[in-house]
Amino acid sequence: MEFIKPGTKIDFIGKKKIAISISVLLITVGLISLLMRGGLNMGVDFAGGTLIQLKFPEKVSIEKIRGGLKNIGLEDSTIQRFGSDRDILIRAPVSTNKLEDIGSTVKRALEGEFPAGLEVERIEMVGPKIGKDLRRKALFALYFTILFIAVYISGRFELQWVNSIIMAVVFISVTLLFLKIFPNISIPLLILTALLITLYFCWYLKLKFALGAIIAIIHDVLIAAAAFSITDKEFTLPVLAAFLTIIGYSLNDTIVVFDRIRENIRLMRKENLEVIINSSINQTLSRTLLTSATTLIVVLALFIFGGEVIHSFSFALMIGVVVGTYSSIFIASPILVAWQPASGSQLLPAKKKRRR
Repeated sequence: MEFIKPGTKIDFIGKKKIAISISVLLITVGLISLLMRGGLNMGVDFAGGTLIQLKFPEKVSIEKIRGGLKNIGLEDSTIQRFGSDRDILIRAPVSTNKLEDIGSTVKRALEGEFPAGLEVERIEMVGPKIGKDLRRKALFALYFTILFIAVYISGRFELQWVNSIIMAVVFISVTLLFLKIFPNISIPLLILTALLITLYFCWYLKLKFALGAIIAIIHDVLIAAAAFSITDKEFTLPVLAAFLTIIGYSLNDTIVVFDRIRENIRLMRKENLEVIINSSINQTLSRTLLTSATTLIVVLALFIFGGEVIHSFSFALMIGVVVGTYSSIFIASPILVAWQPASGSQLLPAKKKRRR
């Protein structure tokens, strides 16, 4: 099945400046939002504390709930509606080993203010140390995933298995060594520094396909994070899983396009690289759009009908599918043109001559 007829000649590379400008604008807005909010809205999984879900017999006022919690010293808790007007989610910045006690305490504090029928449906607790440890592990998971992707892309498309594996081992070792020597070092700063140095070495070693894939992945993660910051949605463990899924989806789309570029480089050796990349994207466009559309339909159904429990998860996937498809066309592929060789053949590794 072909969604787009063969022979399409859309000049994607010619529109790269417009596409990159749009991406820079979206990422800038997201970074401004993150700075203004002081980072992502971390859920209990990462921030620590106690989460209590209540169900009231009728619609209630959040301010009235806050007034009831004042009597037990929890007036600073985050209170929000969860699905319907009768479901309330309270995130208290305290942890306790006795979940039943805090649940019954909150229920008693609110029963005097509201009609009978109040129910405690869910209580979750994460200690501050566990939350901090999970934040660290989440950042390392994202970084190591990107590093392993660099190894895979470099080996598959440029036959640079040795150089890329050595680079990955060195970066992992140095990162963990820094963490051991300086246990109080800022993990976000450490990961950001390691990521920038990784990009530099990919450029220095001329791992062009890997550099394009990594920049596209970083682009997708930043825009997804921007969407969460702007909408003030909670970043939880399921959302982290969604972000890792976004990386995998984006990489899959990028590899399909890169595969066709590699094939066409061998078939169109005399053509300019921009012509080769445009032809490759157009040839895979039908497959890319069909895959993205069918995936998006499923994710959209989850977002609309899946309920509040997986609402943030499906929202992240929805953003990731759209942005991942966009980046494989407008971000990853144009990176290859940055070297601007006379022909595409210079992008491929030289074949070794056989000995007679």
